[in-house]
This record gives sequence, structure tokens and C-alpha cells, in this order.
Amino acid sequence: MKNLSRRDSLKTITLGTGLGLFAPFSLFGCNDTPKEKKLGVALVGLGYYSSDLLAPALQMTKNCYLAGIVTGTPSKEDEWKKKYNIPEANVYNYENMDGIAENDDIDVIYIVLPPSMHMEYTIKAANTGKHVWCEKPMAVTVEECQAMIDACKRNNVSLSIGYRCQHEPNTLAFQDIVKNEKLGKVLSLDCAAGYRENRTDHWKQKREMGGGVIYDMGVYSIQGARLGSNMEPIAVNSAKIWAERPEIYQDGLGEVVEAELEFPGGVIGKIKTSFYENTNFLNITCEEGKIEMEPFSSYAGNKGKSPLGEINYPYEIPWQQANQMDMDAIAIMEGRPMPVPGEEGLRDIRIVQAILESSETGEKVVI
Repeated sequence: MKNLSRRDSLKTITLGTGLGLFAPFSLFGCNDTPKEKKLGVALVGLGYYSSDLLAPALQMTKNCYLAGIVTGTPSKEDEWKKKYNIPEANVYNYENMDGIAENDDIDVIYIVLPPSMHMEYTIKAANTGKHVWCEKPMAVTVEECQAMIDACKRNNVSLSIGYRCQHEPNTLAFQDIVKNEKLGKVLSLDCAAGYRENRTDHWKQKREMGGGVIYDMGVYSIQGARLGSNMEPIAVNSAKIWAERPEIYQDGLGEVVEAELEFPGGVIGKIKTSFYENTNFLNITCEEGKIEMEPFSSYAGNKGKSPLGEINYPYEIPWQQANQMDMDAIAIMEGRPMPVPGEEGLRDIRIVQAILESSETGEKVVI
């Protein structure tokens, strides 16, 4: 790995709520850092998120670049090599990706696969001695999440989960209000994240691949409740899971989920997630007023308001993804803890499992 400090390549954006946010120059049109001073990233899985967001974002980043790919689709190899000037030696498949261990061009392996595959390939990546980034949801069970954390610790590599919003300024702004009690204590909150999913034969409709809305969009509403309260829930008081289109979401697989989370001090967080309807908001009721974010977790356009004023720090797609990867790369270069480590992903999956249990039993589940 390149042993470099990038602090001198950063500039500070001062936000209206009093936050200081470091952001790489590259995200504002300057990407002149020599490749040898960046971390090389290999994308594992070349579906929509890699193709349409992560790969373009890596053309914007200041501190990392697209160095390699791992794909099970041979037809994609030539396309990606030509489009992104990737050397043949940096192209792998799922059977030979352990060879990345000997590839000095690659410093980070980014797992962008269905959730059911995250544990297996995160462990494979960690065993190469490279740092690991993994898309959300982290895995399907708490036990899988812990195995991923343990593998990275055993190999002395970092692990980060792709919660892009935890790096973005609008999220940081409402967190600042809550953490510093600028509107007093949080009393309650209401959060929803969903969209109309029209695919019928995707991993999101397959239980064995980690499908169902609670794992995909559900972690956004869980994140909204956790970040919006600045607390961890102590129980799932109730949960309901159903399918508006049971011919697509079969055998009890959730297309829509509603749950009530209980936080310390009796604070209640109501969450909803859906593959049936478009919804994206976070309302945080505090002692001295309400923070209203809508949308709160989109790829761009997140904004909100409170009695303290407007929250609106605009950017364009795929700025979030570029910013996330640059911030994670900086942490690796400087030997600091990852901003969003594996433990953060595990916390959400613990809540997911409690929601599933509460829905099945009809009982309150203590977390």
C-alpha cells in the first residue's frame, strides 16, 4: 500500500450548522493527483451499482482510482478494460481473485455483490491482505457480519461498509443539530425509505440471495432512525411485513415493512421501507422544533429544514460515492479508523433480525 499522507490535499467546507467537512479537491473538478499516490481499488461484481455509480465516481476521486475488476461475466472483461484502461493483469474472476494478494496495483477490494455473498467474498478479500470495502447491507445475519469483522482483524486490514450518507453534508448537518441538542432533546422520529421496484427476477426478489426490502432499503430507514436520534434502539416494539404484489414477493418475503423502534428514554422511532412506493423522508421531533429532511438518503438532492434554517448542500451524482471512497482512502492512508467500520453494519443487521423476529412472533423483541 502507498504510505502517504493526504491531509495537505484536502480543503474544508464550512457548513451553516457549524460543521467542518473535509472534501477532496477532485470532487470539485480537480483530479490531478498522480496515480502512484492513490490507492488502487478493485471492484468485485460489475452490476448496476458498480457500472453506473462506483466506476464513474472513481474517475472523480482524488485519493483512489479504479485499478482492477473481478467478474463472473467474461463478456464484461474487454468492455471494462477498454473503457477504463485496466491492464489484463488486473482482471480477475471469482475463482482466481486470491491472486490479488500478489498484485501491487490493488490496495482495496470493494465487494459489490448480493448480500448473501458478502461474507464469503469479504473473507476472501481479507485473506489477500488488501483492505476491504463492502456494500450495504453488510450481510444477512449478525454471525456473518462478525465473521467478516474477525477476518479483517485477523489479516490486519480495514473494513468499511458503503454507507455513503454518513459522509455527506446534509446528513452531517442534521446529525450536528441532534448531537449538540441545538433544538433540545429528541422526542420522537418518523422515517421512510423506499422506491417502486419493477424488476421481478432480481436478487431483491430472492430470499436465498438476501432479498426482501428490509435488507436493501430497510437499512436506510434504520440508519435514519439511529442517526436521527443519536441513539441505539433497545427494542423493536412491533413490526409488520407484507407484500402488495405476492406474486413477486413470495412465501412471506417482505415488499413493505413497518416497525416501531424504542430508544432509551422512551423515544419512539417509526420506520417504513418499501419496494412498492416511492418514499424518502426523515422527521425528527425535538423539544424546540422539528427537523424535516426530504429526501434524506437519495443519491443527490437531499435537503431539509428546521427552526434553525434550511439544510441544503447540493451536489450531483455520483459525488456521494466519490466522496465516500475518498474519505475511506484517506483513513487508510493515514492509518486512522474507518469512518464507517464493520461494526456499524453489524448494528443494523442486529436490528433487521429483531424486526423479522417481531413480525413473525407478534411480540416485542429486546435488542
